[in-house]
Amino acid sequence: MTTDTEVGGVILAGGQARRLGGVDKGLIKLCGSTMIEHSIHTFAPQVQPLMISANRNLAHYRAFGFEVIEDRFGSFEGPLAGLWRALEAARTPLLATLPCDAPLAPDDFVARLHSHFIPGQTLAAIAHDGERLQPLFGLFSREVLAGLADFLEQGGRKVHDWVRSLDPVRVDFSDCVEAFRNVNTPEDLAAIRDKIQCQTRP
Repeated sequence: MTTDTEVGGVILAGGQARRLGGVDKGLIKLCGSTMIEHSIHTFAPQVQPLMISANRNLAHYRAFGFEVIEDRFGSFEGPLAGLWRALEAARTPLLATLPCDAPLAPDDFVARLHSHFIPGQTLAAIAHDGERLQPLFGLFSREVLAGLADFLEQGGRKVHDWVRSLDPVRVDFSDCVEAFRNVNTPEDLAAIRDKIQCQTRP
């Protein structure tokens, strides 16, 4: 852990990846390891405990040794449904989130978010890459749980809309813009492979 307050974490791996032909992005191979293994390598030392939000290949995800949680708002309802379920299952007052297709996240990701979090005042601290908010790279108070449930029950699905409603603290990550490069297309995968340079990870 890199913070004074216990912070849990969830890797969001429940998407459909339509632009990648419907493959499970977390299990895409990248430089000898699956995408989610790269995320676990970076994220797990920063949070306790770590959970994985997934909707398929559950046995494969459980094999990594972390709790795997499924959405309850129906199949593939989007990342907010995964976040709601993770907040419900969380055993810590704060929960950090990371998409499974972001293997370039910095080692001090959670600590930087947490340094801007004011207990009792802040509901969310969200990474900002210098140009735009990155709402799935955040630190959330469990106090948002009921409001998120209401948003989902009313048909809300847009992550940006819900996150902005929290009046989040924007945390500057403009020094590591590449950390927010997601894998949505084969071209994205090739670009990230070049950035990682196929470094061997345990």
